[in-house]
Amino acid sequence: MTDWIDVKAGPTAYQHIQDNGLDVEDIKLLIGASGGPKWFILQGLDNFLFGDWLNKRKSSMNLMGTSAGAWRFASLGRENAAEASAKFSELYRGTVYSEKPDIAEITGKSIDLLHEYVPDSAVSEILSQERFLHHMIVARAKGLNQLESRVGQGIGLVQAMAANAVRRKYLGHHFERVVFHHPKLKKPLGTKWNDLPTRHVPLSQENFREALLATGSIPMVLAGVKNIPGAPKGVYRDGGVTDYHFDLDLSEQEGLALYPHFQREIIPGWFDKKSKRRTTGEHWPNVITIMPTQAFIDALPYGKIPDRNDFADLDVASRQKYWQTATDAGYRMAEQLADWLELGAMPQRVKLWS
Repeated sequence: MTDWIDVKAGPTAYQHIQDNGLDVEDIKLLIGASGGPKWFILQGLDNFLFGDWLNKRKSSMNLMGTSAGAWRFASLGRENAAEASAKFSELYRGTVYSEKPDIAEITGKSIDLLHEYVPDSAVSEILSQERFLHHMIVARAKGLNQLESRVGQGIGLVQAMAANAVRRKYLGHHFERVVFHHPKLKKPLGTKWNDLPTRHVPLSQENFREALLATGSIPMVLAGVKNIPGAPKGVYRDGGVTDYHFDLDLSEQEGLALYPHFQREIIPGWFDKKSKRRTTGEHWPNVITIMPTQAFIDALPYGKIPDRNDFADLDVASRQKYWQTATDAGYRMAEQLADWLELGAMPQRVKLWS
């Protein structure tokens, strides 16, 4: 039988699974990465996790997401999270732009999608419950990165890329990490994060959607979100700029962290995509990752997972068909995970993340 998922764990999580198996109550943190439409292959996993599995929990858990990850997690804390998640997938897949969309068009479509996916009632529901405690990471721009002009912002991004190449900490001269967190959290994640300048802002009815829009506002693609209520004045951009797939200190988080991921490597920040900088299990002893196998990726149309280039490379009908096929394929990953959990096979299936 073909394996569609690789489950890897840091040393502490690996040993826990060997000794105890894996129970839903062991998971105290759920992680969701940036990546645009790459997440379509995770829709099946989200449907399983957000529905049957996580609904068995009695205790609360933290959620940490940037960009597409935070948008996915906006389904959690609602009456029917799996249904909301499926709606997000349908809305995103159904988005159609003109032949040469500008920033205003892309931003406008994103705002329309956001309001349909997360209406006022959903925000109220999320903020009034305490089972799923959201953390959305957003990048507050500094210097030229605050500008909306392509020339000015482009120069700012080149400067940030160069600084990051020398040392990741230097990225903090160009972007500040802002963690928008559930208002009922006594101690949000990130109090020990000192790799970059970091501040915390409680989520509210007034800023929830603006923070969610901002964490997906890709530089040079969408307009930045200005002056989010409750946060310092400024221009806010995609959280993936600072934390693309994350490489954060998670030592303050008790229990295990679960990270369903759409590709086979974990890239710390947006500017690290073309570098050798990668996150490993050594950095995250308590993290369990679920990734597609290479066999899964090879079996997809075009032999790859969806990405933003598909908007330009494929016509609307071909793109939507491809994305639906990738989404459907992802349910094989979910079925395999569900089987392993039900059979108690995780100690035999998990690999030590090196």
